[in-house]
Amino acid sequence: MSYETVILTRDVIGVLIPAGTKVELPEGAEASVTQALGGSYTVQVQGHLFRIEGKDADALGKTPQGVPQLAADAGEAEIEKAVWQQMKTCYDPEIPIDIVELGLIYECRLEPAGDGGWRVRVVMTLTAPGCGMGDVLVSDVKSKVLQVPGVREAEVELVFDPPWTREMMSEAAQLQAGFI
Repeated sequence: MSYETVILTRDVIGVLIPAGTKVELPEGAEASVTQALGGSYTVQVQGHLFRIEGKDADALGKTPQGVPQLAADAGEAEIEKAVWQQMKTCYDPEIPIDIVELGLIYECRLEPAGDGGWRVRVVMTLTAPGCGMGDVLVSDVKSKVLQVPGVREAEVELVFDPPWTREMMSEAAQLQAGFI
């Protein structure tokens, strides 16, 4: 497998995979991009894997991803569809499959917010309860859901009951992972 090698154009915070520890990666460091999905990046620097947030794409010489667009009069169905599309741009940094297809989203509910917008409540899990990247994935889901026009609030709850199993993956995800 060949990866793109880039030189960091500025200091950038990377999250060490799978520990979840934030580390400052210095300008000029050589990084191999091993995954570029959903607007975030997984890079290897000096033998360690790090997740770089999409807002820091410029440090890798990349362009940050845009935000979703909806009509000003979009209804609940369009908002919900956009929320699900946004969650499909969230990837486990070690598995190149989005969290929706992985079966990590247990619930997504829209409720009217007091100001005419929407409040979104997401209940999700992780593939492994001890994964240090849990807070990173929760934050990614929340920030991407909040990018949907009309969404004013987002709550993302991380649960481990029921525990995730690979049977929760979509058939396409299981095929992609080589399980079927």
